[in-house]
Amino acid sequence: MHNEDTFVGPSFSLRNRLSRLLWGVASLLVFRFSPRPLHGWRSWVLRCFGAKVGKGVHVYPGVKIWAPWNLELADECGIADGVTLYSQGKIIVGKRAVISQGSHLVTGTHDYTHPGFPLVTSPIVIGDHVWITAEAFIHPGVTIEEGCIIGARSVVTKSMPAWTVCAGHPCRPLKPREQFSKA
Repeated sequence: MHNEDTFVGPSFSLRNRLSRLLWGVASLLVFRFSPRPLHGWRSWVLRCFGAKVGKGVHVYPGVKIWAPWNLELADECGIADGVTLYSQGKIIVGKRAVISQGSHLVTGTHDYTHPGFPLVTSPIVIGDHVWITAEAFIHPGVTIEEGCIIGARSVVTKSMPAWTVCAGHPCRPLKPREQFSKA
């Protein structure tokens, strides 16, 4: 964090803000308008901006990414159109995890107990074989353990257990999910 008082200055350094400006231009010109099947191209663009991207990753052109250098995308994960990765802090997405359309993963918030509302970031970790279904909201600092499913439009404010179906506002575990052989 660059500043403790958001009323008198930005939360991020000039270098960070310039990097995001450059990313915004590149995102618009070479990412967002790339043809849907060109997942390899978008992965390459993300790598050029510091993202760690595994093999066979499917990031669709309608994904909104705040800072690609704060992303780690493991092999064969998928990020659908309309997803927002508000990566003020780290977002880690595991192998074969799927994040469905309209979902928001937000790593930043503000400390409302401090008069300057300073930015506070905390990483989000999405485990292997997780499915975040449509329009879910994942709060900063949450870990979704391996094999977990988060139901549509759920608001996840705390970490969720492995191999469990979870849903609701706030999200809570509902029932176990059968484990399968991991390839």
